[in-house]
Amino acid sequence: MTALSLLLLAVSAASALAESTVYFREQFEDGGAWKSRWVESKHKSDYGKFVLTAGKFYGDAEKDKGLQTSQDARFYALSTRFDDFSNQGQPLVIQFTVKHEQSIDCGGGYIKLFPSEVSQEDMHGDSVYNIMFGPDICGPGTKKVHVIFNYKGKNHLINKDVRCKDDEYTHLYTLIVNPDNTYEVKIDNKKVESGNLEDDWDFLPPKKIKDPEAKKPEDWDDREKIPDPDDKKPEDWDKPENIPDPDAKKPDDWDDEMDGEWEPPMVTNPDYKGEWKPREISNPAYKGKWIHPEIDNPEYTADSEIYKYDSIGVIGLDLWQVKSGTIFDNFLITNDPNVAEEVGNDTWGKTKVCTFTRFQTSLSVQKYEIKQNIQKIKEYEKYLYYTDSFRNLKTEKY
Repeated sequence: MTALSLLLLAVSAASALAESTVYFREQFEDGGAWKSRWVESKHKSDYGKFVLTAGKFYGDAEKDKGLQTSQDARFYALSTRFDDFSNQGQPLVIQFTVKHEQSIDCGGGYIKLFPSEVSQEDMHGDSVYNIMFGPDICGPGTKKVHVIFNYKGKNHLINKDVRCKDDEYTHLYTLIVNPDNTYEVKIDNKKVESGNLEDDWDFLPPKKIKDPEAKKPEDWDDREKIPDPDDKKPEDWDKPENIPDPDAKKPDDWDDEMDGEWEPPMVTNPDYKGEWKPREISNPAYKGKWIHPEIDNPEYTADSEIYKYDSIGVIGLDLWQVKSGTIFDNFLITNDPNVAEEVGNDTWGKTKVCTFTRFQTSLSVQKYEIKQNIQKIKEYEKYLYYTDSFRNLKTEKY
């Protein structure tokens, strides 16, 4: 084989590896047909129901249709399956939109990515998943983006606080996991967090540990300041904290036999100086803070494939909501961050402005209706007032 042939083969192989692949995409554009693709878990009998709707306000009545939680104070468990794949040696990109149009007070807006072996009919909160990603809100204290990875059978939460959006608009959430063990979290196609998997999660034991054999020398002096040995307490320092009130007088009607011996009340001594302490000076024997020496952790083993999952085949909505109304849409799983960004701009990006405008219009209509109702109440109250006054007048007359 010639050098040119080898070069062409290498280029061909690299192109194949770099080829963009969309593993899953769901935009709910075929009406009720989604019910044949998505499976509701039967693990519990009272899971909340999802409905297909664009919600109370939207940019496009059809394109913005998604799955909406419809019952308050319920668990939800719904999933759909796609062809199994592994993300070994390539990026993994998970993307979807969330709209909390109900002004959510407490509830999840995240997805879970499962291995193919999961039973959709029995999916529940303890089902083993690969990745959990998306917003979670509960009161003013919890407004975070969950990024949880299952690594060697244990779920690991990110060590950073990634804040989510908590308004009523539609937002685009994207997670990118790269084969070099780096990651990126985006909201509305803008990076909000990034870093290294090993640094930002506790997947592995620490690389270094304190040397168990090392001990601080007995003569190590880590006192930066010491009492001045030449400083002496003044002879007139010691004064009582409280003294008898010099202005107090024994009452004229005080009877020593009946009331006992009279003693003046105690007052704070103006000459009291508190506990005496010698002034401090720099310690001539100070050696600095002793730092415990570290050694390589024998339990640490580097893992260049923290990012990798051998089986990815199901995406699910396994969550709890106190107040329902969240809409999930525009699901995408791919190996190409650029494709995800383009899809985001082509879906969420095209309808977000119209959605905002319609939301503002909806608010204006609501405010107008509230004003009209207040006016009607005032007019009714006025009617009741004059009616009662007329009745009272008739009663007095007859």
